[in-house]
Amino acid sequence: MNRAVLFPASLEGTVSPPPSKSAAHRAILCAGLAAESSTLTPVSTSADMTATISCISTLGASVHRCENTLQITGISVPPADAVLDCAESGSTLRFLIPIAAALGVKAEFIGHGRLPQRPLSVYLELLPKHGVSVQSENGLPLTVSGQLLPGIYEVPGNVSSQFITGLLFALPLLPKTSELRLTTALQSSAYIDMTIQMLHRFGVRIDSTASGWVVPGNQQYHACTVPIERDWSQAAFLLTAAAVNGKISLTGLNPASMQGDREIEALLRRFGAHLTWKDGVLTAEKSILHGIDIDVSQIPDLAPALAVAGIYAQGRTRLLNGARLRLKESDRLSAMHRMITALGGSAQETDDSLIIHGGVPLPGGAVDGCNDHRIVMAACAAALGTQKGVTVTDAGAVRKSWPEFFSVYRSLGGNADVIMGK
Repeated sequence: MNRAVLFPASLEGTVSPPPSKSAAHRAILCAGLAAESSTLTPVSTSADMTATISCISTLGASVHRCENTLQITGISVPPADAVLDCAESGSTLRFLIPIAAALGVKAEFIGHGRLPQRPLSVYLELLPKHGVSVQSENGLPLTVSGQLLPGIYEVPGNVSSQFITGLLFALPLLPKTSELRLTTALQSSAYIDMTIQMLHRFGVRIDSTASGWVVPGNQQYHACTVPIERDWSQAAFLLTAAAVNGKISLTGLNPASMQGDREIEALLRRFGAHLTWKDGVLTAEKSILHGIDIDVSQIPDLAPALAVAGIYAQGRTRLLNGARLRLKESDRLSAMHRMITALGGSAQETDDSLIIHGGVPLPGGAVDGCNDHRIVMAACAAALGTQKGVTVTDAGAVRKSWPEFFSVYRSLGGNADVIMGK
């Protein structure tokens, strides 16, 4: 068992968030599909990054790491068959399924943790209509075989944008033009914008339409050098922690980023937090917060950090339209509700929302980390303003996205006794 015992503290100092996981996933896969050698920097050593690197290597790309820089030479001849271990990374899995099919690889996908149970129904229904045989028990392991064919792909926009991103990677490799048509309104649209931006960087053309996108076929990915920007999703926990109890300055963030989670800045301002930019550095500090309503449908990964802000905000905070949070590394609506009540707070959970009654003293308590990196980091931020501190299980889950999280937490003055298991 691994756990972290966290004590009340004020976090102060200047740090840089880790490289963007979302940007790095996309850059690694584009580089793996390019004919020559690309350079990506910086790229973290998180478990999700390791999974994507391992899978693209298994498909025939050459990957060399020197500290935080990756040199990737793309796939020349893919294998006839492959076993792709996606660990616990939903992005790795959903991005690579159609890529393997476009390459004509018979690929078996496996995973761990909650990944084998996360939804894949979009591909199970769609790919057999386009030349690909899919064998699965409605989860992992899953095997694809055959050759993905160009055509019209009708996809829902309200399950996960990762399915759309996977197809946007794969369809340019096909011999003829394809079209992606949305059958429902698109959620997490910023992630699609990031995908298209990265594809353009590697020389791939995607044309937007009123109902989706047209993807010309027979395209080639062109190698390039990509600087990986810093991660707004991870920065959210530090900015929220500062608003609860501290003063933290973050370097390296792009205020004009296409990352949807850059919205954390505006949302914390709505809570009443004091944030300032100076010379490219964003600083947040302890503030009097008040409850607000937030539609989290476009920003589901921010919900755990926003829940922490809600605990310490006077009045009611509502996180709305969050049904997809139940399909993450944990059932995050339930996990956040249980975290709040374990700390001595008050909240109600509905099918798609969380109502938080904040601004009351929090004794602290024992939180189930649910093997979910974002729940663990949320508990660490929440511990700062409690009376007696917090013990959170599954502290090692932070390896998924930010292995250095506890080192950074301590460097800012956080009082954490971390006991890691295997």
